[in-house]
Amino acid sequence: MREPETTRLSPEQFSRKDSRLQHVLSVLRRNLVVAVSALVLLLAVGFALFPSVFASGDPLQGVPADKLQPPSLAHWFGTDNLGRDVYTRVVHGAGLSLTATLVAVGIALVVGSLVGLISGALGGAVDAVLMRIVDVLLSIPALLLSLALVTALGFGTMNVAIAVGVSLVANFARVMRSEVLRVRKALYVEAAFACGVRRHTVLRRHVLRNSYAPVTALAAVEFGMAVLAVSSLSFLGFGAVPPTPEWGSLISEGRNFLAAAWWMTTLPGLVIVAVVLSAHRIGHTIENRSAR
Repeated sequence: MREPETTRLSPEQFSRKDSRLQHVLSVLRRNLVVAVSALVLLLAVGFALFPSVFASGDPLQGVPADKLQPPSLAHWFGTDNLGRDVYTRVVHGAGLSLTATLVAVGIALVVGSLVGLISGALGGAVDAVLMRIVDVLLSIPALLLSLALVTALGFGTMNVAIAVGVSLVANFARVMRSEVLRVRKALYVEAAFACGVRRHTVLRRHVLRNSYAPVTALAAVEFGMAVLAVSSLSFLGFGAVPPTPEWGSLISEGRNFLAAAWWMTTLPGLVIVAVVLSAHRIGHTIENRSAR
C-alpha cells in the first residue's frame, strides 16, 4: 500500500503564513483596543447624561457612620471622610467635567479654524500677524496659559472651559492653515476664481469643505488633553465650588487622606486616565483614517 502523501511547506511558505498570522493578530488587537476605548467613552458620556441611572444616590449626602470605608460591594469606590459614596460622586461629577471639556474643544475648534482659514486664504501681512500671535501662544505651555487665563477670568467651570479652549486655539489654527494652503493651490479652486466666483463663496464651498477633516481628527485627539487640563485646573481649585463633585476636585479632596484612604484619589484618578487614554486612541484612529 502507498503511504499517504504529506504536504510539506517550504521555509518561504512558513514565513509567509507566519507574517499573515501576525498581521491578523495585530488587526484584532488594534480593533479590540479601539472597541474598549469606545466603550469607555460611551460609559463616560452615559455618566454625564444619565447620572441617576448609574448611581441613584445623592452625591452630596453622606453617612458619618460610613466614613472612610474601603471599596466593597456596597460602595464600589469606597467612601470619603464625610461618608459620601465616591463612586456616586464620580458619576455625578462626569457631567461638569465633560461639559467643560466639550466647551473647551468647541471654542478651540471654531476659533482656531477661523484663524487658520483667514490666515491661509488671505496670506501676506494678515498671515504674518496671525501666525506670530499663534507662535506666541504655542511658546507658552498650555497648562500655564490656562492657569493665567482662569486667574484673570475668575473661578467657575465655564471659566475653566474658556481658558482651556483658548490655550488649544493655536494647534487648530496651525493645522487649518496648512490644509488651506494645500487646498488653495488645487485646480478646482483656481478654476472657481477664474470663473469669477466670489472669494467668500470659494472659501466656504471649496476650501473649507476640503480642509476640515484633519481639524476634526485633531479635535478628537485634543479631547483627551482637554479632559486632563480641565481636571488639573479643578484640582487646583479653579473649578466648581465644593461640595459640587468634579473629577479634579475629587482627587484634591482625597489628597489629605492618602495614607488612610487611598481610594479617594486613586479610583477617580484611574477614571480620568481611562477616559484620556480612550480619547487618544479613538482620536488617533480617526486621524489615521482621515489621512488615507
